Amino acid sequence: MKWNANLYDSKHDFVAAYGKGLLSYLPSNKQAKILDLGCGTGTLTDEISKTYPNIMGIDGSKEMIAKAKAAYPTLNFEVVDALNMTDDSQWDIVFSNAVFHWIPDHDQLLHAIKKSLNSNGQLICEFGGFGNIATIEQAFKTLLVSKGYTYTSRFNFPTAENFGELLEKNGFDIELLVLYDRPTVLKDQEKGLYNWASQFFDTDLAKFSHSEQDSILTELEDLVRRQLWHEDHWEADYRRLRAVAHLKA
Repeated sequence: MKWNANLYDSKHDFVAAYGKGLLSYLPSNKQAKILDLGCGTGTLTDEISKTYPNIMGIDGSKEMIAKAKAAYPTLNFEVVDALNMTDDSQWDIVFSNAVFHWIPDHDQLLHAIKKSLNSNGQLICEFGGFGNIATIEQAFKTLLVSKGYTYTSRFNFPTAENFGELLEKNGFDIELLVLYDRPTVLKDQEKGLYNWASQFFDTDLAKFSHSEQDSILTELEDLVRRQLWHEDHWEADYRRLRAVAHLKA
């Protein structure tokens, strides 16, 4: 998908806000070298840098990195494909928030992360887990099928068991692995779900004219309103998988 960095920052800043919960797992060593994998517009990279100065942010989106560099010019950001990171074993920690569900091959991803970490390296991450946005995605699929289109999910939401097996296969000892529900308030009251779906289903919506997109998004709201509308706001049915693991000695 093509990321709209301005829309992401203005309407979906809850992604970084929730990601701050991961910071408590960072080590006491303030000189640790940290790679923020999938840093987006750099909000969490900046937050981490206030305590851990040896940090770099990478993202596959040129638009995201351009905005990160503009917002935080003293920090180091690079456009890098997560599956093709340099095998330099230089990082103490790979930190990642709300990224892994965009990557189809978690086995290949964890192999790349392993190669980037030093011998005592640690992975700290959180992303969409099995059942994440199930209500929204099923409704969106139903709409596309009703209009004669097929829908193939672009997300990878694993179970804790499956992701744990891949961690162990790639040489990690698991310290924490938990799948939990995290209903998430979407900004802008009535427009919250519309804005969310415009960003996260943009590839599928691009098949339609602007008026058709508007109709689909309105129909989507109608389909999920009973489950996800709460008096004056939308709550997306998020379910997250949080993992902390270190390379086996």
